[in-house]
Amino acid sequence: MKLRDYQQKSIDDLYRWFELHEGNPCLVMPTASGKSHVVAALCKDAIQNWPETRILMLTHVKELIEQNAEKMLEYWPNAPLGIYSAGVGIKQLGQNITFAGIQSIYNIPEKVGHIDLIIIDECHLVNHAQTGTYRTFIHALQEINSNLRVIGLTATPYRLGHGLITDKPALFDVLLEPVTISELVFKGWIAPLRSKHTIKKLDASNVKKRGGEYIESELQAAVDTEENNQAVVKETIERAGDRKAWLFFCSGVHHSERIARILQDHGISSACILGSTPKKERQRILEEYKAGKIRALTNANVLTTGFDYPDIDMIAMLRPTMSPGLYLQMAGRGMRLKSHTDHCLVLDFAGVVQKHGPITAVVPPQKPSKSSRIHELPMKACESCHELNPIAARECSCCGAPFPSAETKKIQLHNLDIMGIEGQDLNVTSWTWRKHISRTSGKEMLSATYYGGYSDPPVTEYFPVRHDGYAGQKATQEILTIARSAGVPIDSFVYREVLEEIALVLNDGDPPKELEYRKDGKFYRVLKRKWHERRA
Repeated sequence: MKLRDYQQKSIDDLYRWFELHEGNPCLVMPTASGKSHVVAALCKDAIQNWPETRILMLTHVKELIEQNAEKMLEYWPNAPLGIYSAGVGIKQLGQNITFAGIQSIYNIPEKVGHIDLIIIDECHLVNHAQTGTYRTFIHALQEINSNLRVIGLTATPYRLGHGLITDKPALFDVLLEPVTISELVFKGWIAPLRSKHTIKKLDASNVKKRGGEYIESELQAAVDTEENNQAVVKETIERAGDRKAWLFFCSGVHHSERIARILQDHGISSACILGSTPKKERQRILEEYKAGKIRALTNANVLTTGFDYPDIDMIAMLRPTMSPGLYLQMAGRGMRLKSHTDHCLVLDFAGVVQKHGPITAVVPPQKPSKSSRIHELPMKACESCHELNPIAARECSCCGAPFPSAETKKIQLHNLDIMGIEGQDLNVTSWTWRKHISRTSGKEMLSATYYGGYSDPPVTEYFPVRHDGYAGQKATQEILTIARSAGVPIDSFVYREVLEEIALVLNDGDPPKELEYRKDGKFYRVLKRKWHERRA
């Protein structure tokens, strides 16, 4: 089984980082990008090159354990692996590779013994502080082997109320992002989502929050009403048409049960999956769903991870959330390539697309500070560089991009582009890279200007590589991706400190053949870049 180019790049990036740094990296890969294939290839390579290596693959749900182990055996049929999970019903230790559930293994570090590498799937669940089952277990294994390294895997490298998983104190030191959602859609590796403006809107404006998220009991009370449920189901049936596999994300257990019952009353074969659903019953329901005997599944916080059915072609979001991670997890269930259609419809009754924006440009939650807990000033994020600005700002303090007026904002939100990838095309003839200094903040950044035909406007985008936090990391990763596609030797400039030198190197590279962009005020946002086939 041959890895895709970005999957191999993931492994190369990890090895390169390990050669140059101490600490623990996190690999950020979108849902449906094939993390399990990367894990399988990494484990095989490590053990074949260093036969004494012992690897522990950790996660929190049995479905991920089974999926990762299955992909491991597909990639490497004779892999020396064992499984340690009460949920799976197998408890094996002693193999080179062990796939384990954290709840089953965390209290027996002395039996696990010497481990060289831990890989954690859905690693955004690991606590920032040195507490909780993951951190306590890892610390115990580090006492046995001080050279133990940890690799994280996630599509959402942040936690509500904590910020990025690299914000100190943290287990992880860097985020490596080998591929983006936009790239995967553009290359045909994942299915795009199409969101539609819904007539019915579920109102959570009066629901109180705890820890930054809606209090579930109050949320369910506000959302789960007979009027809301009947309207949602009726509109879903009208909009979904003949789509074959519907998935509903509900606001709680009772909400999930009621939506399933109303669907049945309208002649839609449906079932509800809860955390309390017995294992055999859950397995039966999922098998019938995948076989087409059940058309609609409802759930409450169950089918966000560890559940993969490619042919899901309609997602109904009935759960308002303040968590961008949960939003991406819900949306991700519809992004696998399908056997019967080229996209998945998303009906956003909960307003999460409007709340968090396109899934290609979600702004991570900020790490709270003591001052912010005392008095939180209203802020807004720049769509170009993700800098947080005061709510009254007319332009970004980092990159200078203007904020749309309230009237413009309403028009944009009404369009509900969940992918954020619709734009205008430009056939690129040349490009120019230069160092740019923000006139408002004085910060240095890189800019690229793309030129087309005589009547085409030049399109300029900005990369705030000198910015701290997520914006700087994201810009640096994007520069590296562009340089690789442009045929520029990465080693020749990636560690240079002078932006003028980096710009000179990039100017010698091949510009993209085509560009897709969107105009935001007087500035531009580049959505896609396409090089000649030989650079793909």
